[in-house]
Amino acid sequence: MAVKEPVYYWSYLHLDQLLSAQEPLSDPTAHDELLFIVVHQAFELWFKQILFELDAVLAVMGREVVAEKDMGEVVAHLVRITKIQRLLTDQIDVLETMTPLDFLEFRDVLIPASGFQSVQFRLIENKLGLDTGHRLRIKGMPYTSVLSGEHAVTLEASERQPSLHDHLERWLRRTPFLSFGGFDFWRAYREAVGEMMARDRAVIEAHPQLDDEGRAAALAEFDATMGSFDAAFDANKWAELVRAGKRRLTHRAFLAALLINLYRDEPIFQLPFRFLTTLVDIDEGFNRLAATPRPAGPPDDRRPQSAPAARPAHEYLAAAARRHRVFTDLFDLPTFFIPRSALPPLPAEVAEQMGFRYGPS
Repeated sequence: MAVKEPVYYWSYLHLDQLLSAQEPLSDPTAHDELLFIVVHQAFELWFKQILFELDAVLAVMGREVVAEKDMGEVVAHLVRITKIQRLLTDQIDVLETMTPLDFLEFRDVLIPASGFQSVQFRLIENKLGLDTGHRLRIKGMPYTSVLSGEHAVTLEASERQPSLHDHLERWLRRTPFLSFGGFDFWRAYREAVGEMMARDRAVIEAHPQLDDEGRAAALAEFDATMGSFDAAFDANKWAELVRAGKRRLTHRAFLAALLINLYRDEPIFQLPFRFLTTLVDIDEGFNRLAATPRPAGPPDDRRPQSAPAARPAHEYLAAAARRHRVFTDLFDLPTFFIPRSALPPLPAEVAEQMGFRYGPS
């Protein structure tokens, strides 16, 4: 048997190749160009790890049956992504030590390259399930227009693959307990909401410190809230919102997500609740990252080459942060929350099924 060579740290990490991959283009070399390259290469390395974690999640969630014990694995992968997102945000702090004036020293040599061309970041968006109809266009063109033909084909193919949002929808629709024996969660919840809203309206109408204008404004806000509940109570109205692109989850999936959130303290829902909240954290993390101001921003040939490109690039990123959310229905769930004290009590047989029993019964 051949003797295996001992592993050497430098060789294992391929540091010869890694540390020689930073090649500034400015001549003479601008001091801050190395920082610019290192930070963006680090971003891409972390994007690679995020894609690795996402693929593991998709493999589990894509199964015909997702075992409860496997949800712990899914949540662990997703939590790791949130930790990476924090690192990415911190890297921007390092990049911000480079001023726009420093960036001008080498900006011209980068044209027309742009951070818009990060194929891995676009893959992350597609694997999460970004609605292609909500993508902002770049100079009126599809986002793939700024990519090579090979990369455009790769991203277009990824749009046709089942996404995490697709798997979330399927997983939520299978959630039990929406109707269990004689317990109908939706009917009980609707009655509780009706009682709560009647009390709220009575408080507004009788509030001694509200003048006519203030009372009218409060009642208008109250009516808007009731409008949201009305759509949630009516499966047909909800379906219309889905067709209009204002909702993404089906009515049953939405109800399941609401049930999990409202009864999050029940043992059987604690892990699913973490799953849903971590998806929201990931969505928020990427939007916060996209909206973070940068000292320079990616090159953009709409402006004179002698001027910084920060404004158009940042305007695009800020707009994308508003529209490039994936799990929008999960973000909106708090709109439909009611106090714990107002939650319909669970029948004993339902509570028993939702709990864990140890020892003899």
